Amino acid sequence: MKTKLTAVITTALITSLLLFSFTGCASVSDSPSDSGASPSQSITGTSPSGDSPSDNPSAPAKGTPEKTNFTVGTLNSTAHLLAFVADGENFFKEEGLTVTVSPFASSGELVAGLEAGSLDVAFIGSVPTVTNQAAGHDITIFGGAMTNGHGYVIKTDLVPAGFAQGDITVLKGKNVASVKNSIQDFELLVLLRDNGLEIGEGEDKVNVVYFGSQADAYNALAGAEIDAASVYSPYASVAVAAGHTVVYYCNEVEAFHDQPCCRQVALTSALAQYPNSYIAFERALIKAYKLVQQDRQKTIDHVEKYIKIEKSQIEYEVYGGHAQSVPDPDKKATVTLKNGVVEFGYTDGKDYDIEPLYNTELYKTALEQLIAEYPDESVYKDLKTHFDTAN
Repeated sequence: MKTKLTAVITTALITSLLLFSFTGCASVSDSPSDSGASPSQSITGTSPSGDSPSDNPSAPAKGTPEKTNFTVGTLNSTAHLLAFVADGENFFKEEGLTVTVSPFASSGELVAGLEAGSLDVAFIGSVPTVTNQAAGHDITIFGGAMTNGHGYVIKTDLVPAGFAQGDITVLKGKNVASVKNSIQDFELLVLLRDNGLEIGEGEDKVNVVYFGSQADAYNALAGAEIDAASVYSPYASVAVAAGHTVVYYCNEVEAFHDQPCCRQVALTSALAQYPNSYIAFERALIKAYKLVQQDRQKTIDHVEKYIKIEKSQIEYEVYGGHAQSVPDPDKKATVTLKNGVVEFGYTDGKDYDIEPLYNTELYKTALEQLIAEYPDESVYKDLKTHFDTAN
């Protein structure tokens, strides 16, 4: 049996962990007044592809943003690239917004930032969003950020001969670092249950050791007492580059296909108070999604400014097929996840009505506006098809 982890990590280990941490950079633009543009000022921009907008008179009316200064909180993840690309390509400015993108370490910090008024938008994991909503936090999901893109890795010297990726039983008898109240933890619990495995210490059990953030959980692999760890992008590619072995990617598990990992979240009151601003924000992310589909090199360059890893690793995380960054709210899939989270006890047995805390209209309006302006743009049409089936 392995020695239990102590609550205090030694100074030497902390020093080694810092070598693995990621850094993000906030993008700060000139800051006009939050009073918004004057009623006579139009907000215009070209299509990301350079196409001219249509003069379609039936286009949904485009209102002036009520609030122009936005601060967006993200995690140190390539999966949050829509914000990075929208900022780097000046799509936010095209939509009349001045946006600062700031990195945070955990979903808990992001929720606190929203409630303190220091953040207008947060890209937050679906599981912590659900648990916070269930606990009474008045936050609403209004868009998507990442689908799939997470899993677990293990030290290669602990992998038995004949191991096949996806075999969760390799974690038996191991100390596994994870993050409580996270999609990674939820998926692990589902897989352990489905494979008849229990949590605990012993050769036939899986000892899950919880850390405060994904960075801390991954960095713990640098120590001798942790054998495996949860990962979300870009930690999987970094782990492989460091010599570790992937246990599984969630998109390869049938039960987790199209699993909504992170959502766009804001205060419910803010969405009601500044609807035009949030529609403009969604328009910028939709334009960013289009560029991601059409310009791989530009996308990688923008992500590299925020996530300091090798470009080859960024390319693998973004285009390797294990994760997608889509702005769609994906309400149906998130509600299914919410029901599973409640079932597994994350909300202490409390169920709740998610309907008042899920807004799909802002994204729908933004997308319809862009389709009316650029009726020949196939990416926007594809997003509309996705929206109609996913919400």
